[in-house]
Amino acid sequence: MTGLRLYYEWHGKPGASPFPLLLIHGGGSTIESNWGRLIPALEESRRILAVELQGHGRTGAGDGPASFEGSADDVAGLLTELAVGPVDVLGFSNGGQVAMQLAARHPGAVRRLVVASAPFRRDGMIEGFWDGMAAATYADLPQPYREADLAVSGDPAHAEQMFRLDRDLMLTGFTDWPEALVASIVAPTLVIAADRDVVRPAHAVQLASLIPGARLLIVPGNHGDYLGELASAAGGDGPLRRILPFIAGFLDEKGRVRTG
Repeated sequence: MTGLRLYYEWHGKPGASPFPLLLIHGGGSTIESNWGRLIPALEESRRILAVELQGHGRTGAGDGPASFEGSADDVAGLLTELAVGPVDVLGFSNGGQVAMQLAARHPGAVRRLVVASAPFRRDGMIEGFWDGMAAATYADLPQPYREADLAVSGDPAHAEQMFRLDRDLMLTGFTDWPEALVASIVAPTLVIAADRDVVRPAHAVQLASLIPGARLLIVPGNHGDYLGELASAAGGDGPLRRILPFIAGFLDEKGRVRTG
């Protein structure tokens, strides 16, 4: 746990759904840039809790490096503070890795889990990803991400600090996860990836095969357009509208934790 106080927002109507939906954004993102289209599409039908992780948006950068485990513990701490749980969880990209760590480390906190475009091994990324990440500089951070972070942090240096945290997290903080860790996830899980994602579809298949009872959904699209993510969904919200019934249907199924 980093000890950070995570920024969070509630959306939707209290009591709109029996279990809140926790949204965990991807790298370089804020609540608005990652979920700005998804939240309005869901807030009439369910209660939503959206967070911003270490160094993102309105959450401070902290004193140490970011980690998926530390962020998961920070989220679990927030859920305890808010006396909320268990929750349904949707995590995208880096947020998907945080969501999986949350489910593995704090199983009682997660009722159902949706893991979107998230790897658990380094070889799960498309060819050239790691070379591109190693060569990346702050100038490579898409302008929409810079503007979105500045709009909520009010600090031009915050986005650059966010970029460094995310880059270091992937290059030095991400090592292959033991299969036993993935297999320890007890929450019913839906794994999603796009056919033109930065996470190879075959890797999503492998992830779903390791989480007991997990479901798999491969959709047409790219890294995030199917969730309405700012930098990926320039073509509109058609991909988001097409996938929402699948996500909502999965979350509305009965049951929480497998046994045995």
